[in-house]
Amino acid sequence: MRVLTCLLAVMILSACVIAVAWSTAAQTENQSVYTDVSGRKCRTIKESTEGAGYWSAECSGVNGYKLLVDEDDLRQNVTVVTPLGKKHDLNLWSVIGTGFSNLGEKAEWRMAKQQGKLAPVALIVRFTVSIDAADSSKTMSYLAVSKITSKEICVTDKISPSRTANEEARRAADSSANKPCLQAP
Repeated sequence: MRVLTCLLAVMILSACVIAVAWSTAAQTENQSVYTDVSGRKCRTIKESTEGAGYWSAECSGVNGYKLLVDEDDLRQNVTVVTPLGKKHDLNLWSVIGTGFSNLGEKAEWRMAKQQGKLAPVALIVRFTVSIDAADSSKTMSYLAVSKITSKEICVTDKISPSRTANEEARRAADSSANKPCLQAP
């Protein structure tokens, strides 16, 4: 009987430890905040109709960050602007794909608690690019993952389409801080 009581106590204690660990892990998980990168939520700041046309728009981000969305020659790109005004060009049009391209409608900011406040640690945007120069209607939609650190903001991962691409992009974003920046091929 004594052995059974001790075994039961160990099991209860183990369950409590697991519950506390799981609860703590859940509290420290990064969160997603979404902002618009198209339409009326962005303000056009430059525009030209010469050639294929060019435009640049400023879109609100989180915590004082902004996104500049550029289109030139039917290719789009994003520049992250920090709260202090420093610009970080993601070079999506060369790092993710060089064909005709466009962004998805939303940016996903991965937020982590830092010094008691939520702060952006990564950015995920959908980037659809033409993969066949002879037929621009053949496209591939990637998720571009960019780290946001005090030292640099750059693309670290190019997530190919799959059923689990969104989850894969979030995992990549949450572990992006120490990854190297992707370079154009």
